[in-house]
Amino acid sequence: MAPLRNLAVRDLETLVHPYTNLAALRETGPLIIERGQGVFVYDSEGKAYIEGMAGLWCTALGYGNEELVEAAAMQMRRLPFSHLFGAKSHDPAIELAERLKEIAPVPTSKVFFCSSGSEANDSQVKLVWYMNNALGRPRKKKIISRRKAYHGVTIAAASLTGLANNQLDFDLPIAGILHTGCPHYYRFAHAGETEEEFARRLADELEELIRSEDPQTVAAFIAEPVMGAGGVIVPPKTYFQEVMKVCRAYDVYMISDEVICGFGRLGTMFGCTALGFEPHSITVAKALTSAYVPMAALTVPEPMYQAMVEESRKIGTFGHGFTYSGHPVAAAVALKALDIYARERIAEQAARKAPHFQARLAALGKHPLVGEARGLGLVGAVELVADKKSKRSFEAKAGVGARAVRCAEQEGLIVRFLVGDIVSICPPLIIAPAEIDELFDRLGRALDRTLDWAKRERMMEA
Repeated sequence: MAPLRNLAVRDLETLVHPYTNLAALRETGPLIIERGQGVFVYDSEGKAYIEGMAGLWCTALGYGNEELVEAAAMQMRRLPFSHLFGAKSHDPAIELAERLKEIAPVPTSKVFFCSSGSEANDSQVKLVWYMNNALGRPRKKKIISRRKAYHGVTIAAASLTGLANNQLDFDLPIAGILHTGCPHYYRFAHAGETEEEFARRLADELEELIRSEDPQTVAAFIAEPVMGAGGVIVPPKTYFQEVMKVCRAYDVYMISDEVICGFGRLGTMFGCTALGFEPHSITVAKALTSAYVPMAALTVPEPMYQAMVEESRKIGTFGHGFTYSGHPVAAAVALKALDIYARERIAEQAARKAPHFQARLAALGKHPLVGEARGLGLVGAVELVADKKSKRSFEAKAGVGARAVRCAEQEGLIVRFLVGDIVSICPPLIIAPAEIDELFDRLGRALDRTLDWAKRERMMEA
């Protein structure tokens, strides 16, 4: 291993890195990013990379957007901090709540602010419990998520997350969190089963779970329109229609986790619109501020709000919230981001660029390493397999996905590997057609490098 530069040494001696093999990091050191502009970021050596993951599915408007920077600076000069506790308020939070109510794809009475998708989904769980206590339904508390879902890493959100690595040795999930089937047709459909039949079977399995648990104990169902960290899993077209029938039949509160899909990623402002369903509530974060400042929110329908008012009357307060709920700087940046989304018609632009993006993605499905190339809008993934015909995966310890990501970095492209040797792609929404081509050219070369390595290591036939 080459000697680590001073910044890398300082990093290793001071930081704990999320979602990182901490043992391997001691050998390889970190990739240190110093600046960004547009869809490019630059490391401490000055090398340029296409940021093919928009950071972490989040920097929708790219890097160096001066309007967002100036919105933050102006607000910091005027009112750098205030809070919403104890009946205090401020203009940016009020205006942002108004704007989100206006554009929300579901009937919305109020908006609750926090700082991350994890906090927001934790809050969704708490508010569902709170509402059902207020409504005299103290047994109706179980929340159903899905296997391979991702909803965050706080205790309740990590319990909702259906990925083993987020729960192993953390003593999760907590009680009352259930998981039903994952809508990944490539991996989980039965032989000869159509996508419509697969969707119907998953809905039947959800209904069976509700009935076996007792419908009087099942409170809510939470789902990402397109599953992100679980592998960029696009459900069959009829999946949410079938699932919503079940939720309506058993009075199950439906939450759409729009942390990744919100604000144009799928070619519509919200993912539930693209997938054709209407939940009771949505969770948003990430692109809400284009990730320039941490912020998240969830929508509160009128029946839930009235239940919250009654509980507050009984208890004397609404005992939930965060220091940074509705932070004025974050709200100001979010307002400016919403201005840009509307003015530049970012969702419509994403919809126009999506066919090109998806065509280049689909072409990678022919690569010898790729079992499935899948995506929707401006998000996608390639699933790497040892054998295309049988869909046989590589052994996890081989680290094929991690190798592909390192090869991409050598080609000047940042992508991310997910469990199951899945390489995900989620560029800033402002990416130009020529940059889409360059992204996929670099990814194709990275896959060629990975294939050569896999053959040398005798993980595949030469």
